Amino acid sequence: MKITKIGLFFLLLFSLKNYSQNIPVYKTTETIIIDGDLSDWKTTFLGPFVIHNSGEKGTQKTFVSLSWNDKNLYIAYRSEDSKIVGTLQMKDSKIYETDDLVEIFLDPDGDGKNYLEIGVNAFSANYDMLIKCPSSTCGGWNASMTFDIAEIETISKTTEEGFCTEIKIPFSSLEKIKNGHFINPKAGTKWRGNTFRIDYGDTTEYLALQQYKSLKFGFHQPQEFAVFEFVE
Repeated sequence: MKITKIGLFFLLLFSLKNYSQNIPVYKTTETIIIDGDLSDWKTTFLGPFVIHNSGEKGTQKTFVSLSWNDKNLYIAYRSEDSKIVGTLQMKDSKIYETDDLVEIFLDPDGDGKNYLEIGVNAFSANYDMLIKCPSSTCGGWNASMTFDIAEIETISKTTEEGFCTEIKIPFSSLEKIKNGHFINPKAGTKWRGNTFRIDYGDTTEYLALQQYKSLKFGFHQPQEFAVFEFVE
């Protein structure tokens, strides 16, 4: 079948539209208590997560929901897990190498540099890391575990199905990111990022809400990050 240049353009446009993903971050007037109990969580959960580099279904389901108010960003995960792997560990331990956990990457200015990686395991252990650049085009891999998000709150709670996790990130703490160009969000603001899970069980799986095409840097594909859109 012969495809004209115009037809090829619209085919590419259709492909990109279906590949890209906008993740809504809903504004809330509710008081959100970070306790791992999601029974009072009001906003929609998205998912299930897929294998990050293939789009195939994960063995166990993971869902995420995001909301915000004028001071904080809130993230909630619901993770099925029949065999939870991990322990309570000190802050900024490399739990991503050993433990079942959920993660979020946030790039408020969307330039692919100076973005945040935050991870929390099923026992509430967490780390926060500043990723300065994963690609050789901007200097090569450079990460800092010494960066700390002031007043971050993370709690996980085990359930019959697995574990649930809540995260609160104060916007005031993000103003301290050097060259992060952070501005407090309002309705219509768009960030870049993605949400993830590493599931260490009988089979290790690396899962994401939005899959990637590239295989080069694992989860670190800022050029393929989804769009987080703040909405009323």
